[in-house]
Amino acid sequence: MRLDAAEARDRFVRADVLRLATAGADGRPHVVPCTFAVDGAGRVLIGIDNKPKSSINLRRLRNIEANPNVSMLVDYYSADWEQLWWVRADGTATIEQSGNEHGRHWELLRAKYTQYEGQILTGPVIVVHVTSWTGWAFASD
Repeated sequence: MRLDAAEARDRFVRADVLRLATAGADGRPHVVPCTFAVDGAGRVLIGIDNKPKSSINLRRLRNIEANPNVSMLVDYYSADWEQLWWVRADGTATIEQSGNEHGRHWELLRAKYTQYEGQILTGPVIVVHVTSWTGWAFASD
């Protein structure tokens, strides 16, 4: 069953992890799992935290600079297929390096993920302005 936008957004917000899909100027797709929060304006916030990374020159950031159109997917899988659902949010991303909202966005992420407790979080934040929420569920809740 197709989810309406409000139900899709609600399921998305409650998820623990999303998959961020970006594409660079060359059109090559790139998908990575990310932690995230959603702010009061409905923007999706993805922080670049202090976990070890292969490089600080992350492909997802380079892709967004070249092409700000992104898709994000959250889903729930179960062997009981009647529990299956997925939600996709499409939008336009910007990369926030500093400013008044930067600290507030990290606080929203810190509030959602206890793993961030005690960490200094100053890295970039990807801010996605969602243009559409779509989803599907085998059955309604």
